[in-house]
Amino acid sequence: MRSIPLGTAVCPALHQSRSTHLNFKKLSRFPSPRSPPALDDLPSRPRLCRASQVVDLFPTVSPEIVVREARLEDCWEVAETHCSSFFPEYSFPLDFVLRIDRLVGMLAGFSIPNGCQRVCLVAVVGSSGGESLLFGSEDIRIGGFDGRFSINKGYVTGILTVDTVADFLPRKGPLRQRRTGIAYISNVAVREKYRRKGIAKRLIAKAEAQARGWGCRAISLHCDLNNPGALKLYKGQGFRCIKVPEGANWPQPKTTPDIKFNLMMKLL
Repeated sequence: MRSIPLGTAVCPALHQSRSTHLNFKKLSRFPSPRSPPALDDLPSRPRLCRASQVVDLFPTVSPEIVVREARLEDCWEVAETHCSSFFPEYSFPLDFVLRIDRLVGMLAGFSIPNGCQRVCLVAVVGSSGGESLLFGSEDIRIGGFDGRFSINKGYVTGILTVDTVADFLPRKGPLRQRRTGIAYISNVAVREKYRRKGIAKRLIAKAEAQARGWGCRAISLHCDLNNPGALKLYKGQGFRCIKVPEGANWPQPKTTPDIKFNLMMKLL
C-alpha cells in the first residue's frame, strides 16, 4: 500500500510545468543562475518576499476562505482532506481505515525536539474568521493543533504543515547537526471541488509568514518530480529547485520507490 508521510510536500491535481535546477553549493544570491544557492551561505537578515505580496494584492480566493491554524475540532476534516487528496482511488471501508490511521498519526506523531516548532494550517470556508467565539486556553496545544474550540469553525478545504524540525534537510558539518533557521513545508492538499481557487497559494503565503515569525531565513519543501503542476505552483511562489551534489546522500520523504523528489527552497 502506498503511503504519504508527514514530510511529503505533494500538491495533487495542479497544472503542468517544468522545473529549473540550481547548484546547491552556493545559495548566497539565488535565483541568479550565475550564483547558485548553498545552505551555509543563507543571509542573516530576512528579505522582502515579493511573491507573497503579489498574492495579497491580487487574491484569487473568494472572501469567505480563511486560512488559520488547525484546531482539535478540525482533526477529522484534516484527515479527510489528506486521504481524499493523496488516496482518491480508495473506497469504503479502506478509505475509512486510512482516515482513522491518519487521525491517529496526526495526534500521536506530532512530538518534536526541544526548540523546534510545528503547526498545521487549514483553509476553511463558512467561518467567521477572526470573529469566531473561541473556548479554551491559547496555551493548550496537542502536537500542531490549537486546543481551543469555536462555535462556527467552518469547513476545511485545504491543509498544510510547516515546521522547523528539519528531518528532511541535509545535516550540517561532520557532526551532522540539525539545521536551524530553515522552515519545512509538507502535506499540501486541497479538496477536489475547491482546487484552482488560489487556496494552495494562500496556505503557502501563511506558512511563509509563520516561518518569518519563528525567525527563519528560508523555507523549503520536497516536491514529487512526477507532479509538474506542483512544481509550477511552487516556482510561481518563488521556490527554486536545489540540485543534489553527486554522491550525496540527502534525506528524502519515505514513500514508494517509484516516487522521486526535488528539494526546493526560497529565501524569506
